[in-house]
Order: sequence, then structure tokens, then C-alpha cells
Amino acid sequence: MKKNVFVVGLNQFNLNMLRNLRGAENLEFHGLLTPEEIYDTEVFPIADMIQRATEQLEAFDGTIDGIPGYMDFPVSTMLPILCERFGTPTVSLEALLKCEHKYWSRVVQKEVIPEHIPGFKAFDPFDDNALSKIGLGFPFFVKPIKGSGSRLGFRIDKPEDFDEAIARFREEISLIAEPFDHILDQADMPDEIRQISGGYCVAEEIIGGRQCTVEGYSYNGEVTCFGIVDSIRYSQVLSFFRYEYPSKLPDHVQEQIYDISERIIKHVGYDNSAFNIEYFWDETLDKLWLLEINTRISQSHSDIFQKVDGVSNQQVPVDLSLGQRPQMLHREGKYPIAAKFFYRVFHGDARVTRVPTKKELEAVQKDFPDAWILPQVREGMYLSELLEQDSYSYALAYVYLGAKDRETLLNDYNTILGRLRFDVEDIQPEHTHVLEQPNL
Repeated sequence: MKKNVFVVGLNQFNLNMLRNLRGAENLEFHGLLTPEEIYDTEVFPIADMIQRATEQLEAFDGTIDGIPGYMDFPVSTMLPILCERFGTPTVSLEALLKCEHKYWSRVVQKEVIPEHIPGFKAFDPFDDNALSKIGLGFPFFVKPIKGSGSRLGFRIDKPEDFDEAIARFREEISLIAEPFDHILDQADMPDEIRQISGGYCVAEEIIGGRQCTVEGYSYNGEVTCFGIVDSIRYSQVLSFFRYEYPSKLPDHVQEQIYDISERIIKHVGYDNSAFNIEYFWDETLDKLWLLEINTRISQSHSDIFQKVDGVSNQQVPVDLSLGQRPQMLHREGKYPIAAKFFYRVFHGDARVTRVPTKKELEAVQKDFPDAWILPQVREGMYLSELLEQDSYSYALAYVYLGAKDRETLLNDYNTILGRLRFDVEDIQPEHTHVLEQPNL
């Protein structure tokens, strides 16, 4: 009989990859809650979501063999609760929160890898005197205790920047803070950490360099890192241009990333689950900075692992959810290099007046059969309706590509870009519509 695997918020794009995993012929995948509840909203009634997921699982007439996930909040924080209730393997809630609660995470990182983290300070965005209490010189970076993607992350160069960030925090932070506090209430936490609720933020010294993300997992106490993806930004801004795999970082830097990752994951007690950790490498000083720990694989990396290694990183959470060592492959894919590109606009809100037609997309797909082209907007919508955007741009489309080398990869992307016509009509006259692309 096939084993039953329940995936929170399962959508068709990810189901296609799951069905290509090693051993997938012996698995039956089931969606748990709907994709719309996870992808198409910023409102997460977390207690109700956990209850409805529980009821769906209890009503299932068969075995519940695994409950994996590949999403950030709220999915990541739901899994330890659901898995404990139904007796399937996963990480403990406390170990997960030592990674997801950004202040608690920095505290435990400081205990074992202090030389690889910046100075940091928690603050209450509703405190009118917050800036005077932070104690960091300009510039610094601010973000919520529990973020989602790159949303509500700001570089602060002067007091006026901080005032603008505070206004945004006060307007929007409750969308994540309230459901995150519900999760925190169920965890065993030190008193000094419990005082820092989901409505708090963290200020950190600026770190930078070449950014990358290591993907890995811990299985029965053994930590394994299986790949590093380079995160390449647009010139002069904080927005990502592409995720490229495999990394071009020097071997000694990659080895150090593996070592630091193993040390912090073991120290936290994070086990039987996947993770990805973001780093900066300061090339001038040959110094690594740990940016943050994510308690999941990155679904943005799934197709590029498939293209290069021959299997998606979805293999990892699925295998771990079944209590078995992940069956990842290495460099057995069709392409030596692959990337996920973000096609962005950099300006204020605007209305989308044209998107590529189905016929146009099919024509591009015919010429690039292994590419995935995923428009994120529809005609008539406003850019502000897009969810999970960073604070500086809007992503109009994602493009996944594989190639024989980087030159071909970038040339193919530019060719595709030239055939994807998006038009937007500015609704804020003081903003000029600029479609930014980096110097390649």
C-alpha cells in the first residue's frame, strides 16, 4: 500500500515536483488546507487553521504517514504541532522557534558563533523612544521578530528612515505578530525571551558581501548540508535578481559555511527537519556573517536543484517526514547551472494594463521547453495587491532556467525577457515607471 503524505497548502507547481521524487511511486500526496489559504492571503487565523487541519487529518480513512512542508509562516510553525498530535517525525516546537524568533535566534547564535553575527537589539515599534534605546550607530537594519520573506525589512541611514519604518511596522506588523504570538504561547520559553513578543522588531548592524543560502537537514542528530545557492541582487538595491546554483564561492568558504551551519544547528537542538541558512561573505575580510536561519527548504530552489542535481530539494522534507534519511542526488541533473530569476519593477503602486498572453507564453515555452515562466500579476490588478513583496520593488514574474554555462543562462534569460511584455500604468505621478535590469 502507498504511504499517505499530507502537504500543507499543496499547489500544482509543487505537486509536479513531488511526483518526480525518488520513491514517489510509493507515495500518495494529499493537500492539507487549500493553497489559497497559504498563498493568496496575508491574514492567518492560525488557531482555526490548525483546528481545521486537525479535523481533516482525523477524518482521513487511512494511515497518516508524513506531514512535510516547504513554506515559511504559518506552515513552518504549524508542523511541529500537527506532527506531535499525529505521531509523525519533525523538529520540536522550541528548537524551531530558536530559529524563527529572530531575537531568540540571535541570542542562541551568540552563544556558539559570536564572531559570525552582527550586533543586535530588540525594540518595541510602538515605543516613541525606541530609536534612543537601540544603541546602534547609523546605518543599521530593522525587521520584525517574525518576518515573512523580505517584507518589512528596512535599511536605516538616518532618523527619518526609522520614522518611516516605524509607521509601516505600526500599520502592518500585527498581521504576523498576532498569529505568531499564538504559537509562542504554546512553547516552553525562557522568561527573558517571552517578554519579546511577536509585535517586537530587531535592529542589527549592517552586514554585507556576497550573499548565499546553504540548504541542509538534521537526521537523528546528524547534520548534512547538500548545496549552496548564490543570491544575487540587482545593482544598488536590496531586491533579489536571481538565485543561482551551484554556488561560485571559493571552496574554503563553502567548507566554512558547512562547519558553521553544523555547529549552530546542533547547538539549537534542531533535528529531524530541513533548514536553510542565509550568509554573507565579506570577500575583502574573508569573513562570514550569518544572516538568518529558516526552518524549511526554500521552494524557490526546488526547480534549480532538480535541473542540476537530478532531484528537487523537496526530497528532503518528504523523506524526513517519513522518518527516513533523505535520498538526495548530486550533479545528476540535465544542466551544470540553473537559476530562478525575478523580473521586477522599482517604483510606487501601479495598475497592470497588459500581461503576456497564453499564446505568447506557449511560444516562449516551445523554444525553452525546460523553462518555467510564472507570471505573478494579472491584467487590471494593482501591484500593491501582490503578497510577500520586499520593501523596494514588485516581482512581475519568476523565470526558472537551466543552461550549460552562466553566459548562456543570462543570454537565455534576456531573450525570454524581451518576449515577455508587461505594461503598467502609474497611479502615483510623482513616481517614474522604471523597469530596472542589472548590468550583467
